[in-house]
Amino acid sequence: MSITSICCIGAGYVGGPTMAVIAHKCPHIKVTVVDLNEERIARWNDPNVENIPVYEPGLSEIVAQARGKNLFFSTQVDEAIDEAQMIFISVNTPTKTYGAGKGMAADLKYIELCARQIARVATTDKIVVEKSTLPVRTAEAIKNILDNTGNGVQFQILSNPEFLAEGTAVEDLLAPDRVLIGGGTDEAGQIAIKKLVEVYANWVPSHQILTTNLWSSELSKLTANAFLAQRVSSINAISELCEKTGANVNEVAKAIGMDSRIGPKFLKASVGFGGSCFQKDILNLVYIAKSFGLQEVADYWEQVIIMNDHQKNRFARKIVSTLYNTVSGKKITFLGWAFKKDTNDTRESAAIYVADDLLNEQAQIAVYDPKVSARQIQSDLNYLETRLPEENDKAIESCNDPYEACKNAHAIAILTEWDEFKSYDWQRIYDAMLKPAFVFDGRNLLDADKMKEIGFLYQGIGS
Repeated sequence: MSITSICCIGAGYVGGPTMAVIAHKCPHIKVTVVDLNEERIARWNDPNVENIPVYEPGLSEIVAQARGKNLFFSTQVDEAIDEAQMIFISVNTPTKTYGAGKGMAADLKYIELCARQIARVATTDKIVVEKSTLPVRTAEAIKNILDNTGNGVQFQILSNPEFLAEGTAVEDLLAPDRVLIGGGTDEAGQIAIKKLVEVYANWVPSHQILTTNLWSSELSKLTANAFLAQRVSSINAISELCEKTGANVNEVAKAIGMDSRIGPKFLKASVGFGGSCFQKDILNLVYIAKSFGLQEVADYWEQVIIMNDHQKNRFARKIVSTLYNTVSGKKITFLGWAFKKDTNDTRESAAIYVADDLLNEQAQIAVYDPKVSARQIQSDLNYLETRLPEENDKAIESCNDPYEACKNAHAIAILTEWDEFKSYDWQRIYDAMLKPAFVFDGRNLLDADKMKEIGFLYQGIGS
């Protein structure tokens, strides 16, 4: 029997967009996204679809088309679990901040709570799909909970990691490189895999749907993110060498990217990677390697994180040293706070850590980001617990207008590669700044020669 009802627990950056696309492409399937966060669900249900909590190009249009027809957002978790034939778990798996594995291991408490809730509520057989990024063999733990605390219900566990990139999530979901589904090797497991394959086959070509065992699927997600982050840290390491030798990192990246064995993607030097996945997943990989006694493997992957932290720290140090070794009382304008363009996600954004370093040097920071709220900026800084919240309130200002944000600034730091920054009237910005006027381009977004012609003292990454 084909799947006609799906429930997704978790209405965040993966669950919401993924389920919206499934509903859009599978009008015969009822898709219900549930979350205990009432404010988040209210925003998904907002009559003005532009107010949904996840900003992704094209997402609001898809939600508008499907919502109320076969796509629903609710806080009635038990009801949705009971009704669904297939349940996706898409809750947060943050890095542990306590106990064994603190600072590295994934915290699976929300996954376990979901499993126990499914076991308590379910009265019919269910296919449970891991959508969250999880350590290898998490499916085994979920299976043990479901089988030992359930109501005699038969559960099949699948792993279906998401490979979307924030900022292009809708495009990635509509035309994915691949869909990966891991499941049991017995007959029941293979039947469960086939049912999920049938869902994706509504729009994804069959040769792009890969099936594996559970453990390969779980590890593939961590490995993919680790490899991508490794490329970013690699080119950032070379960017520092370029600055010392007179080479240009953009030219180096182009030269090596033309090698078909390497390719050009993820070779853009920057102030460092952020987002909800890369750092968390690499730390998880490091912890798994250490837990199996693979210290050399752990050391290798941990260096990717060390390099990324170094890149953010040295960007902040460069601002301080260039501004005559003090930024105390000086206004530094940040253009961009999100970890990348075309998203309002700020998790692990480089801007947070650069701001923290500069605030420790008593700078005054003004921020303009087209999609990030003042509330979120303050929350990000307060989460670090470096200073009291009231100190952050005084030291950082969020602006609704980029020209106002740059007015009377000593320096501008570009932290996010929003396309709109390239189209600004930079002469107007220069005229309104204190002189000398500095620009620190953490994304190599602007034309260095044009900026220097205007009069800016311009510094990019790796040149």
